[in-house]
Amino acid sequence: MTTIDLSINQRVADKLREVADLLEQQGANPFRVRAYRNAADTVVQLQRDLQELVQTEGLNGLKALPTIGQGIAAAIHELVTTGHWSQLERLRGTLDPLQLFHSIPGISTTLAQRIHDTLNVDTLEALEAAAHQGHLERVKGIGPRRAEALRATLANMLGRVRSRKTSVIRVPNVDLLLDVDEEYREKSQAGELPTIAPRRFNPQNESRLPVLHTRRGEWHFTALYSNSPRAHQLGRTRDWVVAYFYDDDHREGQCTVVTENKGILFGQRVIRGRESECLAYYSRRRASEKSAETGSTGFLPFGP
Repeated sequence: MTTIDLSINQRVADKLREVADLLEQQGANPFRVRAYRNAADTVVQLQRDLQELVQTEGLNGLKALPTIGQGIAAAIHELVTTGHWSQLERLRGTLDPLQLFHSIPGISTTLAQRIHDTLNVDTLEALEAAAHQGHLERVKGIGPRRAEALRATLANMLGRVRSRKTSVIRVPNVDLLLDVDEEYREKSQAGELPTIAPRRFNPQNESRLPVLHTRRGEWHFTALYSNSPRAHQLGRTRDWVVAYFYDDDHREGQCTVVTENKGILFGQRVIRGRESECLAYYSRRRASEKSAETGSTGFLPFGP
């Protein structure tokens, strides 16, 4: 008779509850808090070893459980198979992207640093999205064959396989992201946000990094200033804002918002990798403002 070890279920449930508690303490939407607590209840009551469930049924087996949707299933899969949960580590302030990427088979410490600096991502989910969007090849030392191998490795670690046809990640419109960026920076500067103590670049373990949880329509957002080595090196730790976004099923993505320092968008807040959309957004906004002032309806290109 096979003995069922449910200790891993308890450990996963504890971490789900910890995320719920941290989200609640940091002012997140009650819907998200409740979803993680409901998932914890499901996991702790499950009379089946999660490790065995993941090994035999993968992500689909987790999604079939009550109260557990796509995003939380992916989080549980990540936790069970890698021992890491990026979202929990971020909420704690202990997320270390270099260590996380170094845990991927075939990724050296040096390559992990290049990935982080080049792509501005810090979770496996975000790295997988970048990989399927063809961005891995921008990293020095990663050619097409290695990129394809890393895509397969990430799919295995995250419990899913995406074809190129189905790899497009749904993302919020740039106007929503820029609005969240503005809210974060205004409330941060006014001292209105809770803070966490990041592990990196914080030898005194001070609680000094503001965090915002907010919602726009169907999207939930978490925003923090970048605490990356590159941001510190360039003195941009109070300029670069990393925005994580989740839909109602808790599927995660991320982007970085910066002040552009060159070109036609100089001085404007832009989303890295979506500069053309930002240009169109600012052009539409200026045209709308001009129309409101003059009563005209023409399109005004962006410019000084």
